[in-house]
Amino acid sequence: MMFSALEWMVAFRYLRARRREGFISVIAWFSLLGIALGVATLIIVMGVMNGFREELLNRILGLNGHLGVYSQSSELTDYDPWTAKIKAVPGVRAAFPLIQGQVMATSKNAAGGAAVRGVRPADLKSRAIVADHIVSGSLANFSGPDAIVIGDKLARNMGVGVGGRITLISPKGQVTAFGTVPRMRAYTVVATFDVGMYEYDSSFIFMPLKAAQTYFRLPGAVTNIEVFINDPTRATHVAGAIAKALGGGVNIQDWQQANASFFNAVEVERNVMFLILTLIIVVAAFNIVSSLIMLVKDKGRDIAILRTMGATRGTIMRIFFIAGAGIGFIGTFAGLILGLAIATNIEQIRQWIQGLTGTQLFSSEIYFLSQLPSRVDPAEVVAVVAMGLGLSVLATIYPSWRAARIDPAEALRYE
Repeated sequence: MMFSALEWMVAFRYLRARRREGFISVIAWFSLLGIALGVATLIIVMGVMNGFREELLNRILGLNGHLGVYSQSSELTDYDPWTAKIKAVPGVRAAFPLIQGQVMATSKNAAGGAAVRGVRPADLKSRAIVADHIVSGSLANFSGPDAIVIGDKLARNMGVGVGGRITLISPKGQVTAFGTVPRMRAYTVVATFDVGMYEYDSSFIFMPLKAAQTYFRLPGAVTNIEVFINDPTRATHVAGAIAKALGGGVNIQDWQQANASFFNAVEVERNVMFLILTLIIVVAAFNIVSSLIMLVKDKGRDIAILRTMGATRGTIMRIFFIAGAGIGFIGTFAGLILGLAIATNIEQIRQWIQGLTGTQLFSSEIYFLSQLPSRVDPAEVVAVVAMGLGLSVLATIYPSWRAARIDPAEALRYE
């Protein structure tokens, strides 16, 4: 065996300090606690960052699609043949003609900007992210010239419900002899949805495609075709295949280009948080070094006695290595258990703290999402544990070497 029973016994005996060595024991316990908190914090924060990114990605792509196919002109008239060709491309899951526009939405109680999306009723029903999150009303009524479906938070802001009327004002109005007159039309709310992302729930309006063509003056045309693919990471490859199938003359924008700045900011924040929180573990590892050096100095006489009884330098070195590494190993695995427990129940903990304090800890207006997400990546957990164990081992090398270099005669003379 690499470590003998004697070495294990002496090492753990040194960790259970007597009263006169209590200060050293306190430092050792704080070192263990520091590593445990560092590992737990890193696992929790990385889990929340991963969950935040995944939830945003699912919601953004669930409503916006993975690819947007645009004509080189501002209007796309042959959208039915194009949609059929796009659906035939390998890797494409669905394709929908779409009209997009910005409007001012007004009611008796409020007014605000909104994004209108004209879609076919069947296409909206096939989008699970909307169809599965209807709060009130029904998509069965999503038809006709004046029916709209709006976000639940937009409905609350406007003070309207199902059956209420909202007037949409387009900035691209009619040109008259007296100037440009804004285009206005009132629509009836037939359903509201809540996808859990504040930006969409507070600003999106879905309108039947024919009604949107009439309102935006695009008879027989759409602004683009929205494409959903099986594997979002292959968006660039599928975009090339779509361009080839359509014979060129199109502009294709993938989700990475459309949201590049946003997801790059999330990734940079994630990496910076990982680096900063790693320093907590590094500081705790330095505490192991300091506690072991003090322990070695305090146990100089004991080391000399062990050496005169036949213990080798390797034995002394292994004793203090076990003592220091034991602190790091116990702290790392304690932090692993604590981190996984909190990360997998972070939303329930948030709700409990909110109920206890009466404050809102995760505002959807600020953080885009209505719940605190968390997704633990096993590879990252393994990396964090390996880092904690590795730093603990490195922290014990120098103090253990110093203990092994103590001369028994000198130690007994001056102790």
